[in-house]
Amino acid sequence: MTKQVRQVIFWVGALVIGAVLGSLHVGAVDSVCNFVATVFTRLFKFTAVPAIAVSVLTTLATLGSNKETARIFKRTIMYTLLTTLAASTIAAILFFAIKPEVLSVAAYEGAQAEKIQSMSSSSFLSYFISAIPDNIIYPFVSGNVLSILIVSFAFGFAISMMPESEKKSAILNIALGFQELVFKVISWIIAILPVGIIAFTAQLVKEMSANIAMESIGKYTAVVLSGNLIQFFIVLSLFLLARGINPVKHFKNMLPAILTALFTKSSAATLPVTMDCAESRVKCNKKFTRFILPMCTTINMNGCAAFILVTSLFVMKNGGVELTLLTVITWILISVISAVGNAGVPMGCFFLTLSLMAGKGMPIGVMGVILPIYAVIDMIETAVNIYSDSCVCAMTNKDLKDLED
Repeated sequence: MTKQVRQVIFWVGALVIGAVLGSLHVGAVDSVCNFVATVFTRLFKFTAVPAIAVSVLTTLATLGSNKETARIFKRTIMYTLLTTLAASTIAAILFFAIKPEVLSVAAYEGAQAEKIQSMSSSSFLSYFISAIPDNIIYPFVSGNVLSILIVSFAFGFAISMMPESEKKSAILNIALGFQELVFKVISWIIAILPVGIIAFTAQLVKEMSANIAMESIGKYTAVVLSGNLIQFFIVLSLFLLARGINPVKHFKNMLPAILTALFTKSSAATLPVTMDCAESRVKCNKKFTRFILPMCTTINMNGCAAFILVTSLFVMKNGGVELTLLTVITWILISVISAVGNAGVPMGCFFLTLSLMAGKGMPIGVMGVILPIYAVIDMIETAVNIYSDSCVCAMTNKDLKDLED
């Protein structure tokens, strides 16, 4: 029995055990599972921040501002835009095929509407403002992924531009040494991850059995989820096949990261597992994984683009806006651009869409109806996002094989 087969058995066993524990509804068991799930979530976040920082910094420092970096960057952006545009376009087609009905005003008025109004009080632009650090410690304390990327890009390029000297070598050695240290810790977390999956699954089963009313917006939910599933299983598979990569094998290799994304609902928190799967299972070169995946955590958001588009169209339809072809095309582009700048954190897409709709004066109380089922949507979205990240990385690795040495 191979190592990968044993790993799959452990993961499936963990899912089954977790589902059984979550369905028991035993207070003590639920408390232990919540504790373990919280510990693993914090561990993921703890390792994600340094992993993003040192991976981007060391890659840029060693590659520098030469043609190699430019080729990797261009290829990453190309695949990111193509896959994100595909996700948004499919979501638009499904929206008009399934045709979610307009809700009654009573469905989104009241206390929930007030809650949503208070959530939208701060513009999503504040996220971009907060990404500009005013001190070196802030990005790492706040965990702002975009801010960490900005700092890492700046320092990485600065090191690459330094003249060759003992000082430059010393800085690089420290950064590379710290990188290996971070990934050693990540490997320990990966080794005990089945324990975390048991806790995450139990937590999920308990939450879902608590009942989430989906009847009133069933068609809206169908559009979002079916769009994400088509992107995941069909569109991304076609992209992989076009580059000569077996999508079934790639899916199996990335399964640990996909499951982790489902439970953490955060691309940034899942990053350590995504990088481990891409390197140890997909066999992508570290030169690509440690540059592309941290960057894709922020810019490659297929699931988010679909959610932004469908939700915006749904809210505007409830606001009496006529959804012409030009309007839909415009919002496809807006959803792609917005998704590229979205935060890879739980509910990042929700807050971004809320901000867009509030800015247009739409009835954002509709978002309050969506909120109860967003937890499920967020899970699927995050899984699509990190799987797309891995596809972008694998395709770039395949295209630029000549850079591996």
